[in-house]
Amino acid sequence: MKPFRQLRGIAAPVAFQNVDTDSIIRIERLIEVPRGELGRYAFETYRFLADGSENPDFTPNQPRFKGAQILLGGENFGCGSSREQAIWALQGWGIACVVAPSFGDIFYGNALQNGLLLVRLPQAIVATLMEELHKHAPEMAVDLNKLEITSASGTTLPFSMEDDYREALLSGLDEIERSMELAASIDSWRTADAKNRPWCYEAPV
Repeated sequence: MKPFRQLRGIAAPVAFQNVDTDSIIRIERLIEVPRGELGRYAFETYRFLADGSENPDFTPNQPRFKGAQILLGGENFGCGSSREQAIWALQGWGIACVVAPSFGDIFYGNALQNGLLLVRLPQAIVATLMEELHKHAPEMAVDLNKLEITSASGTTLPFSMEDDYREALLSGLDEIERSMELAASIDSWRTADAKNRPWCYEAPV
């Protein structure tokens, strides 16, 4: 995955509570659509009308929010099934960061493994950030190094994040890649352990 350090871009509100992964990407798309094309179908039940045209009532479709890279969501964003394709769909749609009061646990972990930044902020603050997007130019900035968000009004807000999550995003390394960085140390330990406990390494008869 690509390292994430800073982002400045258009932000769009999706002011629904309990947005589940089936809303982000429908289950039938998991089989028939390649990963690189999932972005076309992100939030499709909200984005499109029955005739396939864009739904003007879905806020990210509105001209001022077109091309958003940051989403502001409601409580429990990404709840539901464990489908990793929900992350891929959001990224394919152009989203690099989601700000919400809380996230589904599995969704949160999947985001880490795929380089999608998730920021938790209190519900009242997220509501204020959403309001500002309608009053000012809908642009926000996120600085992962400083753990700060700059709102549409120019207000700087701190946020917190688990150290492991932050380091993984800054380095652009998922859990497997970070483990591989320790390969030499693991091999060294295994060699020493084989001398101390050779019976553990003997092939079964």
